[in-house]
Amino acid sequence: MSQQPENQNQLNIELSEDMAEGIYANLAVITHSNAEFVLDFITVMPGMPKARVKSRIIVTPQHAKRLLKALADNIKKYEAVHGVIQDQDPVTIPMNFGGPAAQA
Repeated sequence: MSQQPENQNQLNIELSEDMAEGIYANLAVITHSNAEFVLDFITVMPGMPKARVKSRIIVTPQHAKRLLKALADNIKKYEAVHGVIQDQDPVTIPMNFGGPAAQA
């Protein structure tokens, strides 16, 4: 039985200064096809009739499911420390963004 060095299974992730600043988004629109999930992150400003997509992430269905599980796990850990996250009133933003309709 051969033993592999521990660092062989590590992934070295690099984060640039620009990326580390992040982009604020207060709306996510998710669409999908049979091959991918598209997550559009948007910043909606009060009183503004237009909003731009600030970031688009495209993932496979398998990665979308892993993301869902990871997000649920992190929310559970957050709430264990900080208390239950309270849902606010439903957002009433018109959902006619002018793009194509989602198709499965």
